[in-house]
Amino acid sequence: MFLSKMQDPLCDGLVAEMADAGIVKSILLIADFTYALKDCVLTIEESFHKHREVLARHPGKFEVFGGVDPRWGKDGLALFERSLTEFGFRGLKLYPPCGFSPSDRTLFPYYELCAHYHVPVLLHIGPTSPVLDFTFSSPFLLDEAARLFPSVNFILAHGAVSFVEECTMMCRFRPNVYLDISGFEATLGYDPSAGAIKAITSVGLNHKVLFGTDFPVFRLQGEQKSFVETLMAEDGPLSDLNEREKLLIFNRNAQRLLERAVAVPA
Repeated sequence: MFLSKMQDPLCDGLVAEMADAGIVKSILLIADFTYALKDCVLTIEESFHKHREVLARHPGKFEVFGGVDPRWGKDGLALFERSLTEFGFRGLKLYPPCGFSPSDRTLFPYYELCAHYHVPVLLHIGPTSPVLDFTFSSPFLLDEAARLFPSVNFILAHGAVSFVEECTMMCRFRPNVYLDISGFEATLGYDPSAGAIKAITSVGLNHKVLFGTDFPVFRLQGEQKSFVETLMAEDGPLSDLNEREKLLIFNRNAQRLLERAVAVPA
């Protein structure tokens, strides 16, 4: 049952869930584990092409952020630029627990491309698979890069789940740092994430908070509709917000980050 729930290679199931939940468009993230983990079925380039296939299969339904481990060198950098100029991808996805800091100098050429093409960077924050390195999962490790690349927008994934206070601080004091609330489903059973979301959305940051689900990780707990309904419930984490603030979190903040991107072919 677990394996069958996780298998949706062409995103047909996700598109159906999105329609049921009233979600018009989703962002797909390609995390590159291929350098750190040697048992990956696909190379990172093959994964990029699979996501390009999904874009063609479901026009208008998705955006893709391509991820490359910076230790792949010039080949990785060239692949990422091709993803922006040829594949129609719209951002960079980083997974620091694979063994690198988000402020590592080897990433600076990637950030220069992001600045040139006006695309955002989303990076994993917090714990992950036990075979990976948690040393690099702190949001404060982004600080140097955020300062050196002020025209690049950075998004801290799972900012309402892990290192919540630190993520909030980064968003408050770094103009180009945002956070998403993906992964909140993991903690709904004992409610700390709901409290974290309320805390984040009560300090004047609603123009920098993005909705996310971390699909398909929590697919056994429900579908997209149930996650939206949980947030929108009368006593839910967003119950204190007005309609404008909710619209910012569910749509307009992400739209604003993406609309800066240089138009390239899909």
